[in-house]
Amino acid sequence: MDLRELSESLDKILKSCIICPHKCRVNRTRGEKGICMAGYNPVISSSMPHHGEEPPISGTGGSGTIFFSYCNMNCVYCQNYQISQEFEGVEYSIKNLAESMLNLQNSGCHNINLVSPTIWIPQIIKALYIARKKGLSIPSVFNTGGYENPQIIKMLDGAIDIYMPDMRYSEDSMAEKYSMVKDYTRYNQQSVKEMYRQVGNLKLNKEGIAEKGLLVRLLIMPENIGGIKRTLDFIKNELSTDVHLSIMAQYYPTYKALKYPELNRTISAKEYYEVVKYAEKRGFSNGWTQDYMSFSTEDDLFVPNFKDKEVFEYYKDK
Repeated sequence: MDLRELSESLDKILKSCIICPHKCRVNRTRGEKGICMAGYNPVISSSMPHHGEEPPISGTGGSGTIFFSYCNMNCVYCQNYQISQEFEGVEYSIKNLAESMLNLQNSGCHNINLVSPTIWIPQIIKALYIARKKGLSIPSVFNTGGYENPQIIKMLDGAIDIYMPDMRYSEDSMAEKYSMVKDYTRYNQQSVKEMYRQVGNLKLNKEGIAEKGLLVRLLIMPENIGGIKRTLDFIKNELSTDVHLSIMAQYYPTYKALKYPELNRTISAKEYYEVVKYAEKRGFSNGWTQDYMSFSTEDDLFVPNFKDKEVFEYYKDK
């Protein structure tokens, strides 16, 4: 199925929307809104070169990042809640979205990084079709929180070059409590398996820039709320230890997290490095960790910069 045909098929789905696992079945082409509150035209917070992603995504020219507003998850600790939950952003036409993609390519970006794309998949595909007809040639990056409808992901085969999903939880009870979504683990794992089937392991060019493949993000949260060790077991058993991982230390309490005592703190160095060491023990060697700097014996803080290496770096717990 080419992009034009895919776009038409996805547009039909919007008439009874099942783009994500909520399956609200509202007619978004007529402005009806479901749980995510998104209508038909995409809403975008910003479109710009971004230099803070993982090394093969940001490279030297930056990642052409398009931050979409609204979200199908309602994480109480969301670091971008102004965009996802308070809906900051500007409504774009499909034509304007395509022009933004071309402008990012013209500015020297290595890719088009689609942040929180899930609920806007039909609009994105339509814009990609227009942009590629006009010369867009850099890879597309599907940068998602991971609550996907596997059947929709299956439809994207050949349309997306790089998948960069979160695998946020390994227990549905945690996902429902802290992100207000049901059956996260099943939908997430099935979708990531399909992503891996489509694009395989991350492939880099001679400059170390990603061209195609899967990169899984693992956000470490206090008290191991995400159950990341079980997620690592899943990746090893169902995918491969060759999968590139991004083990993230950047959690901090924000938005509604202050109302949850267990979330109302940064993670400790011990919590972070325990997961890193477990990944090594399970045989993973491709990926990135984040620097973790302790400024005192009591407060563990982080520096959100990825190590510019393809193997894990380990640091002693201060």
